[in-house]
Amino acid sequence: MPYDYSEDDPTTGPGLDEERPLSVSQLTMCIKQLVEGSLPQVWLEGEISDLSRPSSGHYYLTLKDKNCQIRAVMWRTAAARLPFQLEDGQAIVCQGGVEVYPPRGTYQLVIQRVQPKGIGSLQLAFQQLHKRLSAEGLFDAVRKRPLPRFPERVGFVTSPSGAAVHDFLEAARRRWPLMKLLVIPAKVQGAGAAEDIVRGIQMAARVRPKLDVLVVGRGGGSLEDLWCFNDERVVRALIASPMPTVSAVGHEVDVTLSDLAADVRALTPTHAAEVALPKAAEIAGFLSQARMRLTTTLHSRLRHARERLDQLGRSRALAAPHELINMRRQLVDEWEMRGRAAMWQGLRNHEARMQGLARAAHALSPLQVLSRGYSLTSRTQDGRLLHDASEVVIGDQITTVLQHGSVQSQVVAVNGRNVLDPPPTDSPTHVRESKESTSVKRKTIKTRP
Repeated sequence: MPYDYSEDDPTTGPGLDEERPLSVSQLTMCIKQLVEGSLPQVWLEGEISDLSRPSSGHYYLTLKDKNCQIRAVMWRTAAARLPFQLEDGQAIVCQGGVEVYPPRGTYQLVIQRVQPKGIGSLQLAFQQLHKRLSAEGLFDAVRKRPLPRFPERVGFVTSPSGAAVHDFLEAARRRWPLMKLLVIPAKVQGAGAAEDIVRGIQMAARVRPKLDVLVVGRGGGSLEDLWCFNDERVVRALIASPMPTVSAVGHEVDVTLSDLAADVRALTPTHAAEVALPKAAEIAGFLSQARMRLTTTLHSRLRHARERLDQLGRSRALAAPHELINMRRQLVDEWEMRGRAAMWQGLRNHEARMQGLARAAHALSPLQVLSRGYSLTSRTQDGRLLHDASEVVIGDQITTVLQHGSVQSQVVAVNGRNVLDPPPTDSPTHVRESKESTSVKRKTIKTRP
């Protein structure tokens, strides 16, 4: 407990001499009592640094200017009411009270209210949320869906008692009387409005038969009145809608995040009817012109068909069809005769070529050689033809094939000299030996016819 100096003599009170010293706690509590009792709630301007927000939800930060700094805290209950996020480097104006923190013997500012310096808190919250959702690609043009050309069932999430429904219906009756409108009631400003709008969008997705287009909007108002259409939940509900969406919030100068998230932005509820619905008069005019073009085209094609039919009627093919048929028959007969003649000529050429090949093969036949006085000799034991005298030895049985019949012999002598070599001329001995060695000497054993 802090010490009360009011009852002591200021010249003899505790802590003024060594006999009666103060404890650290007493001094700290005295300072706390003096500071917090003398300083009321203050407004403070500064720049945020060293910002942190642990899982408790409290903000801890430092407020500074170019010369000094002070630690500050914003408890979770006050932070929950903040429409925007605090950031390092942000210049703010805040209201709070100064308190001493006894465990550390330091003082800090307990912030109750905060607003950005030079810009409204709602505008800053709009910019921060827009930046974050844009980074997710939620406002990209590539995800925008086209509206159906001729919608039959249209849903409108709005207040049923507001002017927006009346303006939309008036424009819709003029443009497209065939349209059926389903109004889905929802609060469009104040507490709970964002939840109502999200609920209405989700309800529209469950309607059967399915809606062709969904309009979400209201008439004009202040930034605070239209703030529910900047709620992140409404933005994501519009993007998740299974049907194309039109945002019609406020007047032309009012731009909300719902306008950026919807597939089409309408400047007003009346404009929403104009962008979502075709104009019946324009459709009627288009159909009338199309009918005229179709009639003209059909008449033109009919005229050309009649002219073509007249030309065909005067043609030779239709005037005398039997004559054309006879000509075609004659042409077919000529093709048949030409084909047969070509086929027989090909067969004759092929036969002549085969006969020539047969004559050539006959001329090269070994049997044909026998008719000119030559013979074929082979070993009787294996039937191998002999080309050289060295292929037999004395005593081998050989068979000689003549033009008519064959002769079996036994080898009695072998000489390997080539009979094509010139005979030696130097001595009678050589001549005699040469005559004896010109062939294989043999004796005939038997002859076959």
